[in-house]
Amino acid sequence: MLGDDAELTAAVLAAQDGDETAFRTVYRSVHPRLLGYVRTLVGDPDAEDVASEAWLQIARDLERFSGDADRFRGWAARIARNRALDHIRMRGRRPAIGGDETELTGKAAESDTAGEAMEALATDGTLSLIARLPQDQAEAVVLRVVVGLDAKTAAETLGKRPGAVRTAAHRGLKRLAELLGDDPESTGVLDALPPQREPRGTAVTSASVTQMRSRTQKDV
Repeated sequence: MLGDDAELTAAVLAAQDGDETAFRTVYRSVHPRLLGYVRTLVGDPDAEDVASEAWLQIARDLERFSGDADRFRGWAARIARNRALDHIRMRGRRPAIGGDETELTGKAAESDTAGEAMEALATDGTLSLIARLPQDQAEAVVLRVVVGLDAKTAAETLGKRPGAVRTAAHRGLKRLAELLGDDPESTGVLDALPPQREPRGTAVTSASVTQMRSRTQKDV
């Protein structure tokens, strides 16, 4: 397991045992990228509120979670996505869908272009470009490259097949490269990205989870 993943896995387990410092470590590690994902779904004005609602649920349900760092990121992203979609329904707005994403199912990507990866895409400017992508591509790019999920975990989050997510991410990154190419100041952004994560052979799972007290957002 990578160093950062090992630390996050250990922090999640400690947080499940009621360690508030460990929970803050988990929050600081995951929140920035999770917030970037929420922004692609609901936009800037509401993203912080929706992310806060997601973290309240994460804190409340953490004792029922079982898995390593990768699984935690996917679990947190799924909660954030559900809260975002609830918010959209409540406000009577829907995300802009760019085409029928089912057409991607089963089609392999030409190459994992998303192999050029993504600290830079966490910036507000580039996230605004991602928001211009069709919804299926925007979500695939953010989950795979910003949040750092492998194709299988991202697919579970979105309720799709891994091949569909890979293809959507590939197409989204290709379109992003075109958009960035239209902006001279953005040259080189994609080249600075880290590779998309692929599934590892084994996963570290928690053997048991103990009761932890209820947390509020101020605990974070």
